[in-house]
Amino acid sequence: MEKIKIENHTLTGGVWFAAWLFTIGFLNLTFWKGVLAVVAWPYFLGVHFSTLF
Repeated sequence: MEKIKIENHTLTGGVWFAAWLFTIGFLNLTFWKGVLAVVAWPYFLGVHFSTLF
């Protein structure tokens, strides 16, 4: 019987989210620009870096 290894990466996700909140606050974005930044930028970063690998 094979062992199943489960990994939990909540620390990395939490650090990423905290960094995004800091960036939004540092840039003094309005609420809707902040929502757009949280939603749109990860998509564009993912598309950009997926072509590198």
